[in-house]
Amino acid sequence: MRKKGCFCKRPFNFCVRYTTIKDQHQLNEEIRDRELRVISATGEQLGIMSAAEALRLAEEADLDLVKISPNAVPPVCKIMNYGKFKFEQAKKEKENRKNQKVVELKEIYLSMTIDVGDLNVKAKKTLEMLEDGNKVKVSIRMRGRQMAHAAMGVDVMKRFFDMLGGKAVMDKAPKTEGRNILMILSPAK
Repeated sequence: MRKKGCFCKRPFNFCVRYTTIKDQHQLNEEIRDRELRVISATGEQLGIMSAAEALRLAEEADLDLVKISPNAVPPVCKIMNYGKFKFEQAKKEKENRKNQKVVELKEIYLSMTIDVGDLNVKAKKTLEMLEDGNKVKVSIRMRGRQMAHAAMGVDVMKRFFDMLGGKAVMDKAPKTEGRNILMILSPAK
């Protein structure tokens, strides 16, 4: 009773399938290719050689043999200090995450019968969101007989956009979608 795709002779409950993690590199004895293109620790091309010979060179330099590009023909390996390499890679990823700005999509609700004062308050709040670097989704939900006058809602949206005074760019123009009228704004650059 073997698991499908498994070649061991253990019963189903004890069968273990080994997988490799994609982002980890093969090191030293794990590299079993016949031929490798080897790069030295200084970045110099050492040429194509067997895995055993490349491993011997790495051990002489007291460094690791790391498979950098497994899909190349022949695979590319580099002689390097793997611990230092992983540390620098983690440091770069941390720096990239720190510098990354997440843009959120905020939402402002209007109504077809909104007055000028309320529209000014909503415009001021929208400008604050845009200055923070976020995109803003402006929406109007039509109720009852308002569905017959969707053009009035689109006019309210256009008037609202004009109140923003060029500090916003219209990513998506006001459009009626069912009971809603939607417009998406992003900060002007």
